[in-house]
Amino acid sequence: MLIHSTKKLLEELDIGSPLDEIESPVFSWHANLFTLNRRKILVLVQDRSRYVIVLHGLKKRDFKKLDSLIYEAIKDIFKEEGIDDAVSASYLEKAGKIRFAKATDRSSIARLVHAAEWVRIFQDDILENSMHQTPLSLRISRVIIRLGKKSSAYVFPNEELYKDLEEVSGKIALKCRAAILKVTLDLEKFEVWRRLVVPLDSTYTSLHKALQAAFGWRGYHLHEFYFYGEKDPLSEENINHPGYHKDGYSPVLNLVSNQDAFTYPNNVEMHAEEGVRLSDLPFEHAKYNYDFGDNWQHYIEVEGVTDDFNGNHPIFLDGSGDAPPEDVGGEQGYEEFLRVMADVNDQEHEGYRHWAEGSSYQKYDPDEVKWSFMAQFR
Repeated sequence: MLIHSTKKLLEELDIGSPLDEIESPVFSWHANLFTLNRRKILVLVQDRSRYVIVLHGLKKRDFKKLDSLIYEAIKDIFKEEGIDDAVSASYLEKAGKIRFAKATDRSSIARLVHAAEWVRIFQDDILENSMHQTPLSLRISRVIIRLGKKSSAYVFPNEELYKDLEEVSGKIALKCRAAILKVTLDLEKFEVWRRLVVPLDSTYTSLHKALQAAFGWRGYHLHEFYFYGEKDPLSEENINHPGYHKDGYSPVLNLVSNQDAFTYPNNVEMHAEEGVRLSDLPFEHAKYNYDFGDNWQHYIEVEGVTDDFNGNHPIFLDGSGDAPPEDVGGEQGYEEFLRVMADVNDQEHEGYRHWAEGSSYQKYDPDEVKWSFMAQFR
């Protein structure tokens, strides 16, 4: 594997006479070193796909083992992408030992500059206590790019990477275990549900985003997850508790999205949601609460698990029923909303209609939900 390095990086590596080699663009990366908020950041861009990997907070000692750090960063990002282990191993084996060469190609150097700009734009995604900036790398590598100044073709670097890896290994790049979930919005008078496939390596934050897209929520409010154990014969006494389960299961864990939640009393064990994966907290019974004012509660049922899902992000399968608009006032408010919207002679009809349009409310359309998933996940 050849790492074409800028002059600044070569100086840091103390390489006086870098190699002058040519490597297949699949096994060739360009690398640049720059400083952001007094922390040294290394940006790698693969020559063929333009995939970006970011390392943050490098110290003097790290440059003495930079080859192994780069190797591990590539290995980690492949795992995070959901690349099949055999495909990842095939790429790294064929790439061979990391060597450093001088960066001379102007277009590749220009890509490094653009990648550094995206790091600055998305710097809020930087994890201060981690060298491998996985979320940031994933985000930048999903920014659509043009193949060249004279080209009219646009691509997503992550999708180009998958093609490269399939060509190298002769196998499908993406393969993982995933759960098939049926999620039902708890409404007394309406039937509203969605079915999703979610990789088990996904975080609960990713599941939250998938549920937002599935039901047309806009992310205006806080959310949380509850997980359940055995049935509790006394559960009816806790009907007003946010962790109450209508089938009588007892809540054993509350996963929260906001640190302020820890300041409020709760007789259920609490954990922060950030970084927790579905595989860390497998469940049979769970609930997703959104908007603690309108109190939308979604019951999550695991319908099955597949071992060979050829994707790396949640996908929408099907569903039924119109979800309420944001801030409608709970189920009672939703009933009133539907009544007024159905009666053009009601004096409040026009006001409700304009409010619904301003809230981007729309009736359930599976094609629109699929488009929303495509926009949210790639």
